[in-house]
Amino acid sequence: MRRLCTAAEAKFYFDAFFKSSSETTLRPNKNCNLTSWVSGCEPGWACSSGPNQQVDLENSQVIPARTHDCQPCCEGFFCPRGLTCMIPCPLGSHCPAAKLNNATGICEPYHYQLPPGQPNHTCGGANIWADVRSSSEVFCSAGLYCPTTTQEKPCSSGHYCRMGSTSEKRCFKLTSCNSSTSTQDLHAYGIMLIAATVTLLLIIYNCSDQVLTTRERRLAKTREAAARSARETANARQKWKTAKNAVKRHASGLQTQFSQTFSFKKSAKSSEELKILDERRFETDEELYAPMHTSASGESLSSSAPPKGQQMEPGNLMWMMHEIEDGPNSYERFDVGTHDRKSKGHTSKGKQPNTHSQIFRYAYAQLEKEKAMQQENKNLTFSGVVSMATNPEIRKKPLIEVSFKDLTLTLKGKDKHLLRCVTGKIKPGRITAVMGPSGAGKTTFISALAGKAIGCRITGLILINGKNESIRSYRKIIGYVPQDDIVHGNLTVEENLWFSAKCRLPAHLSKPDKVLVVERVIESFGLQMVRDSLVGTVEKRGISGGQRKRVNVGLEMVMEPSLLILDEPTSGLDSASSQLLLRALRHEALEGVNICMVLHQPSYALFKMFDDLVLLAKGGFTVYHGSAKKAEEYFAGLGIHVPERVNPPDHFIDVLEGIVTPSASSGVNYKELPVRWMLHNGYPVPPDLQKSSAQCAMPSANEGLANGTNPAHAGIEERSFAGELWQDVRSNVELQRDGIRHNFLKHKDLSGRRTPGILRQYRYFLGRVGKQRMREAKIQATDYLILLLAGACLGTLAKTSDENFGAVGYTYTIIAVSLLCKIAALRSFSLDKLQYWRESASGMSSLAYFLAKDTIDHFNTVIKPVVYLSMFFFFTNPRSSFAENYIVLLCLVYCVTGIAYALAIFFQPGPAQLWSVLLPVVLTLVATQTRDSEVLKKIANLCYPKWALEAFVIANAERYYGVWLITRCGALLKNGYNLHDWALCIIILILTGAVSRFIAFVGMITFQKK
Repeated sequence: MRRLCTAAEAKFYFDAFFKSSSETTLRPNKNCNLTSWVSGCEPGWACSSGPNQQVDLENSQVIPARTHDCQPCCEGFFCPRGLTCMIPCPLGSHCPAAKLNNATGICEPYHYQLPPGQPNHTCGGANIWADVRSSSEVFCSAGLYCPTTTQEKPCSSGHYCRMGSTSEKRCFKLTSCNSSTSTQDLHAYGIMLIAATVTLLLIIYNCSDQVLTTRERRLAKTREAAARSARETANARQKWKTAKNAVKRHASGLQTQFSQTFSFKKSAKSSEELKILDERRFETDEELYAPMHTSASGESLSSSAPPKGQQMEPGNLMWMMHEIEDGPNSYERFDVGTHDRKSKGHTSKGKQPNTHSQIFRYAYAQLEKEKAMQQENKNLTFSGVVSMATNPEIRKKPLIEVSFKDLTLTLKGKDKHLLRCVTGKIKPGRITAVMGPSGAGKTTFISALAGKAIGCRITGLILINGKNESIRSYRKIIGYVPQDDIVHGNLTVEENLWFSAKCRLPAHLSKPDKVLVVERVIESFGLQMVRDSLVGTVEKRGISGGQRKRVNVGLEMVMEPSLLILDEPTSGLDSASSQLLLRALRHEALEGVNICMVLHQPSYALFKMFDDLVLLAKGGFTVYHGSAKKAEEYFAGLGIHVPERVNPPDHFIDVLEGIVTPSASSGVNYKELPVRWMLHNGYPVPPDLQKSSAQCAMPSANEGLANGTNPAHAGIEERSFAGELWQDVRSNVELQRDGIRHNFLKHKDLSGRRTPGILRQYRYFLGRVGKQRMREAKIQATDYLILLLAGACLGTLAKTSDENFGAVGYTYTIIAVSLLCKIAALRSFSLDKLQYWRESASGMSSLAYFLAKDTIDHFNTVIKPVVYLSMFFFFTNPRSSFAENYIVLLCLVYCVTGIAYALAIFFQPGPAQLWSVLLPVVLTLVATQTRDSEVLKKIANLCYPKWALEAFVIANAERYYGVWLITRCGALLKNGYNLHDWALCIIILILTGAVSRFIAFVGMITFQKK
């Protein structure tokens, strides 16, 4: 006890690690200094206190005097140079008595030598305990374990012993551990984990794809059977109707013969009876397409037949025909006629169709009835048409009439007119074509009507149904078809249409009715043959360009709009496809839909299908707005005649372009046409054109109009380069500001349509994104393969070091995993920005879209750490557990995925990929630098690699104890880590991922283009 170090001496020894650069050198003290240096001050030796001296081992303030009875240090203790006491060796160390090596003069197994000039001095015990680099000789050797500080035993077979072990650990099954092994070979478990992961992924992707394929095939068979059944039923009805008409004509002939025989009274009676019979026949015709309600007992509608009909043979015959006509549908236990396209949007109180077979039968039965009704409507008289138009059930959709007066759009910052003094209206139930030469402002005009014009100063009025209301208040019933075909290429035609219908049709509409809407659009656009084909992308060929264009229009048609605006829907289509599209739009117009479209020189056959024409000249002036049939008459009145065998719209546009000059006898210049239209309708002429209107000639003003400039500013002096640069900067800033303000404007919903809420749309988005990911299985497999190779390479090159607890390998891991996962996560939002902008502008939920994307990406967040660790962990074999490494890597992947979302939303794909590569490298370098200043330390705390690396190192360092304590404390203090901050690191990584996602979502709704 007299040779043991007190608390003060132990403190003096350990303080040297913080106050001296050398762990083996102690400062002079009471017992060992320049004037007093006894043999106990030498390494491996210790002295005792005086016999009458009381030593308090817990005293941490005073170092007692120890200069008596100096002897070698005992086994299991170490005696540092400069101290005359013994300190117990920690667990996991081996501190035997030293033996002199006469050849080298070193006291082995330690590294100190005997003091010179003292021949009687012998080797003592251990002399130092410090970090593993300075005192590795006291550490229990790898492959051996030390149950006590004086014993060292070899590991038996089937066990392994790491450096500094106090006991041997049993190797896992399927691993090879020979005797005296320091680590176990876990490669077999790595291979098993890879095989299990690959098998799981194959099951998920293949089975899911197989389930989807089988389901689609079964639906296709059910749909074909339903269509075939509906056609057969329609043909049977047509045959019975033909037979009924024949019987009717035969009955009329018999009546004529009877009238020649019987008296006038009986003839009048027969005529009255025949009139009643005809009324019953008319009622029967109506009931062919009226809703059928089958009762639970299976009673037919024949129970409602009038009894007196049984007294007349013709009546009995007609009633039998009525029963036979209803026969084909009598077996169906659901209502096949409850929904009409003009009905109130939901099936009747009869039993709802539930199975796919019933739903498809319902849909195709309705389609066949609609075809029959269309065929009958061709032969309607004028009174019949009026009756249809005034039928309250047919006029079901809310009508939207858009009128505009003196509509002028001026580009902000440049005072350039895009539209000027446009007045008129587009009416429901009519198709309006907007035409004109390039640069006439056609797209700007429809954008202004749709409420999508930004960066412009708008003057004039736009009235909705005669009221000064925002068009965006009706966006749920307004369809806008962009010029580009913005559709999802990795979805089929039917999936694209079906998703749009589910999200944009009324929420109360039943599934059979939604299926009917989609089937109607598919059939009207002639997409039956490609309904199950992928639309395709630039890299992967899909349907043809014309079919893709029809799908683009169909996305807006399936939501049954009241106002449909189309930007060049026939561009790129052949004549047949264009006519098919126009016929479908014509059918919509007959139901009251207001259709306005931009076209470039349509054929004469298409031109005849338009009701109204808006013809714009360069500079945004109106040249003509009225009935398309009267356009030639108006221009002929101005002396502009369409030559024979020339398409009228082609001739009008050639005149407006200045390519064709009107005849000299007409005295009309093409630049005068806008003013002549204003004078013709009595519209006010702008002040800068009044002089020209008086002269009907505008030489100077119209030059400015032809070039799209404002004549009022023709005399402005030319700006300097700096002035133009400043003007451009101001214009860009104003454009961005208007775009952000436009995205956050809220308008009261006046459409009267209640679409599905966020939760239901989230479910729809979840299903769609899941299908898209299934079809990207090869890309996902490539991501996993690259991660697997990265784990194998880094696990081989960066072995876990006991000196830094594997910090080097974990640093490489953070860089590699961050880089690869960020680049993969960019695809979630970079590839379908245009599709999102279109869907968001139509009223779909941005939050549901974002959450669905993030939810599906959680699958990769869970799987990718397993894929990487299956190589890296079993190659490096760290002391921390697989679960601890997985949790840290899981949080890291979650964090970097959120950062990738923000990069994908704020940058274009090229810059986003560059940032994804640079950020992990730069942030990791900043996080691993020696933090001497407070500023650098605060910057490092903002870097996510710092917290990920700290979590990895802490999880590994916790497994080092006993003899490793000094090494562990030194490494953690050097890097500024705290052993108790592992949970804090995990929380910060999760918070970083959540905050990044929030920033990404805000950026997505802020900078979207509508």
